[in-house]
Amino acid sequence: HEVFPDFISVDSFGSALLAALVMAAVSIVLQVVTGTNDDDEYTVRVVQRIARRQGGQGPTSVPGIVFLEIDGLALPVLRHAMRDGSAPNMAQWIADGGYHLAEWETDLSSQTGASQAGILLGSNEDMPAFRWVEKETGRLMTCSAPADCAEIERRHATGAGLLVHGGASRGNLLSGEAAEAILTVSRMEAEKKANPGYRAFFANGFNVTRALVLFGWEVLLEWTAAIRAARRDVRPRGHRGGKYPFLRGALCVIVRDLIVFGVLTDMMRGRPAVYATFSSYDEVAHHSGLERADTMEALRKLDQQFGRIERARRYAPRPYEVVVLSDHGQTQGATFKQRNGYGLDQLVERSLTGGQVAGFAGGDEQSAMVEHAASEATGRAKAKGPKNDVSDRQVVVLGSGNLGLIYLMEPKRRLTLEELNEHHPKLIGALREHPHIGWLLVHSSEHGSVALGARGTHYLKEGRIEGEDPLAPFSPLASRHLLRTDGFRHVADIMVGSFYDPELDEGCAFEELISFHGGLGGPQTRAFILHPERLPLPAEPIVGAAAVHGVLSAWRGVLQGEHTATPSTERASSAGA
Repeated sequence: HEVFPDFISVDSFGSALLAALVMAAVSIVLQVVTGTNDDDEYTVRVVQRIARRQGGQGPTSVPGIVFLEIDGLALPVLRHAMRDGSAPNMAQWIADGGYHLAEWETDLSSQTGASQAGILLGSNEDMPAFRWVEKETGRLMTCSAPADCAEIERRHATGAGLLVHGGASRGNLLSGEAAEAILTVSRMEAEKKANPGYRAFFANGFNVTRALVLFGWEVLLEWTAAIRAARRDVRPRGHRGGKYPFLRGALCVIVRDLIVFGVLTDMMRGRPAVYATFSSYDEVAHHSGLERADTMEALRKLDQQFGRIERARRYAPRPYEVVVLSDHGQTQGATFKQRNGYGLDQLVERSLTGGQVAGFAGGDEQSAMVEHAASEATGRAKAKGPKNDVSDRQVVVLGSGNLGLIYLMEPKRRLTLEELNEHHPKLIGALREHPHIGWLLVHSSEHGSVALGARGTHYLKEGRIEGEDPLAPFSPLASRHLLRTDGFRHVADIMVGSFYDPELDEGCAFEELISFHGGLGGPQTRAFILHPERLPLPAEPIVGAAAVHGVLSAWRGVLQGEHTATPSTERASSAGA
């Protein structure tokens, strides 16, 4: 089919696609070179038309609130990014005098599943790690599996979710009881139905061609960064091959742009509250390191998108406040296996009197989200995931960042320290004396909750220490976090924390990630909230994700009145009050 025959002709679909990709690439290069954002107003106008067709809130003076979560970004890293120019928009918000940066401390399980359960639902009770075993049923629960996320939400939802009364969930593990959800893992089954949010994004030719170009560019960036790191022998350094470059491209471009498009649509529809999670920084940091050049570039691109969202407020039918926060940070270090040549599961197996060990680690918090977005874009169904029944295993060892969990599957209850020593006399000694293990959490029939280290014991319930305190290198609230977790129904027979070196600011993960989170030690527990100064913080420190829920819910109450603060019933225990 000829278009402007005296100038150019397009005679095939392939030629048309190539032309569109070239035009998109040229447009992107020009934007980078000139520093312009000409697509801002275009995108907003498209979103406004979509919002009008879908219906929404008429003009109102009642403010809405948009929560933007940066998965895995620690407060110290954000401050570094603001200094070196990797977060110019957020830095400018503070410089202009309208924003304040605050810290909050995570629970023992410093990972997205537990943090979002606390933040969005007000409780993360009985979630000891990213994955855990429920011995009475033999079920392996994982915070990234759609069925497990749906079950977590069912257990913790009380009608007081952060996004009740018309809110929207975008890119989260849990929905916060939102009225509408896109790319939300706990709602994946419901999302399999036709979703206008996806259709609107993928129906726009500019969105598709731009996403394809940027996806390819991101994959190329990862390949070159991996080669450069190997050539320079950068350490620690993890495996960056296989499908990871494509997962990075999907998270840093396609999923990110889908979520931004959804947030803008929500704002143009006047939704009272939106919570969106952006996982690109977290994903790149796991494999590159928490402050490496390509990691900070991923953060810079997120900051750029936040600037777009902030500028779009003037087009919305209601005023909006924008809050940026993180669910946890990350800590860096060579993995347990890199340091020793064997994994935690192998250490356990050779220290047992008998029994075969099944080890589970790895996986990705965002894999379900990426697969769902890909299936929506291509029309192909996602493959079935692995079964989560471990009832036929004798011993199960799990890795959740630098937090390990050891379950002896018989009997169907938690074993005491005394029983462990009786049946497997070498196990506790082999673990507590290992140079890359910092502490063990076990339950004694005589002393209750106990933290064991190589040169000392901390009797948590009794508040007594013999020898050197194994928790000394960690947060002053470490004993409180361990004591709380020890009360969970599905806590492991043995909880294992890696060592932490405060001088080098490093620990080690029990899975193959060189920058990790999931336990104690370093920046991984130092999350942040960047908030407008008009929204007040409590006088006391914010400790635990459930306490964050109380703060954010109170802000909805301040802005909207009808959504009053609903302090979590768990808040006192989470905050250690």
